[in-house]
Amino acid sequence: MPATRLAQNVSKELGSLLRYWRGVRGVSQLDLSLDAGISQRQISFIESGRSVPGRQTLLDLAQSLEVPLRERNLLLLSSGYAPMYSEAGWSAQEMARVSAAASRVLLQHEPFPALIMDRYWNVLQVRPSTLHFFNRFIDMQARTGPRNMLHLIFDPKGLRPHIADWDNVARSLIQRVRRESLGQVIDPQTRQLLDALFGYPDVRAEWLSQGFSGSESGLPVVPLGFIHGGAVLNYFSMVSTVGTPLTVASQELRIECLFPADDATEGLHMQLMKIMTNEDALS
Repeated sequence: MPATRLAQNVSKELGSLLRYWRGVRGVSQLDLSLDAGISQRQISFIESGRSVPGRQTLLDLAQSLEVPLRERNLLLLSSGYAPMYSEAGWSAQEMARVSAAASRVLLQHEPFPALIMDRYWNVLQVRPSTLHFFNRFIDMQARTGPRNMLHLIFDPKGLRPHIADWDNVARSLIQRVRRESLGQVIDPQTRQLLDALFGYPDVRAEWLSQGFSGSESGLPVVPLGFIHGGAVLNYFSMVSTVGTPLTVASQELRIECLFPADDATEGLHMQLMKIMTNEDALS
């Protein structure tokens, strides 16, 4: 392909991506110009395919539009530049400090459940005590392949029969997936995840767009209740992310810690953990 035609294709692809992200953020060319310190005329030229910006100009535009790091690499590639942000996985050497810190959070949170997950709710790491807790409800060893917390909760053969007020919990999770999509954008893999969840029985499509009035429990959060021995153990979650990430894996990392939502749950949980500890000692 002649160089001039290649440049035209590159600039058209970049222009489409930039218009897309402006649309996602609801930002006009003028607003973007003022925020990024780049003339509106230059932004218009980029979007129409008449020019390709310098690398730093492109990064300034991506920063102003809060484009996630993985998608910033696509912007760079569409402009003919090499990707800037490493897409190495969770176990890569460059993630060693971050993964060690995340593991420390799990350790400090014991004896309550905590998980490290990626952007798509795939479980990257848990402590044995968390596995023991979930094993009270299902056989975790029987879950082959990567464990995904949403599938565990929505699957009738998973945790679903053991979750109190499952409809409300499921609806809140569907809306949370949409709300917490990285950069508040439902990318193709998130869409695939949502489609898979909607494939489970009694999951209604309107949950994605319905407003949610909140919990009826009197709590300021929607509790995740587990039914065990005729009692309901209620938890709420707190999610931690990495501040100022510079790699894709660090930006997409999620540490989810479950806390007892009431004193009764805390007491029952401590009893349950004591029983499990005694069983481990006997085995």
